[in-house]
Amino acid sequence: MDMIMATLKANEHHAAAAAHSESAAQHHKEAAKQFDSGHHEKAAHHAQVAAGHSAHATEHATEATKKYAEQHSSTSKS
Repeated sequence: MDMIMATLKANEHHAAAAAHSESAAQHHKEAAKQFDSGHHEKAAHHAQVAAGHSAHATEHATEATKKYAEQHSSTSKS
């Protein structure tokens, strides 16, 4: 997985981060709905899935930042 992430361009990382953020938001909403309905185990499950998507979004955002830094450093040297 690390090799795949390393080869993606910054804009691809941003797109992946956005997709994971949207998925996290959907799961957070579902967790709240399940909690309000008294389904606490389902709510906990959706909250955990949301946390995973949030973590992946952060990883992709970090990789995008690294790609921008690499690009900036290579253009600064020319």
